Amino acid sequence: MKDIDVIAVLQDPVRRRLYEYVAAQGREVGRNEAAEAVGVARTLAAHHLDRLAEAGLLESGSRRLTGRSGPGAGRPAKVYTRARVERSVSLPARDYRTAAELLAEAAEEAGLDAGLCAAARRRGESLRGAAAPCGGLEEVMEVLAARGYEPHLEGGEGGEGGGGAQEGEGGRERVVRMRNCPFHAVAERFPPLVCGMNLALLEGLIGVDGPVRARMDARPGECCVVVEASKDNEH
Repeated sequence: MKDIDVIAVLQDPVRRRLYEYVAAQGREVGRNEAAEAVGVARTLAAHHLDRLAEAGLLESGSRRLTGRSGPGAGRPAKVYTRARVERSVSLPARDYRTAAELLAEAAEEAGLDAGLCAAARRRGESLRGAAAPCGGLEEVMEVLAARGYEPHLEGGEGGEGGGGAQEGEGGRERVVRMRNCPFHAVAERFPPLVCGMNLALLEGLIGVDGPVRARMDARPGECCVVVEASKDNEH
């Protein structure tokens, strides 16, 4: 299926809401949960989820949602996660990925890491404009979401959660992690160069003189950068 046909699958509003919900969870989602989240019947949700899987936008599998095994544990349920394959359409055809990879290769060979990071930090500051540095993790979430990073708050009692506190009731520091890296394809080939560039870009975007800071903390399947309370502003 061509990318333009795959993207067209999302034209249906219910199907698109289901895709966006599954993608936002960062974990396996069952049919019942997805149906309840978007307010449709389970049978309708199952139809659309399977259509998304057929198109390659979701990956499907099965597991027991009860967490039990053996007799009485129930039948495995079908679950879905977002597919890792990228889809894009450009009319007329463009190939910015090849250009980015060539520029990254040349920068890496020439040892231009510092210059690239400086340029990325300036770009981040330019994108922030006259706005003050982010004042907390809630504001960071808004800024990163607008740039396509798909941020989520992690830490504190109960793991992920909302709220603007820098530290959870359980004493664990909260950090903003990102499920999506907008530079993923190039970062896979040139991780030190591109991840360093990404960190510098986010430093400029959220500011380095405010109560939050960006740092490297790579984890499989997520952006290599996290944002946390600045050490100078911890309680």
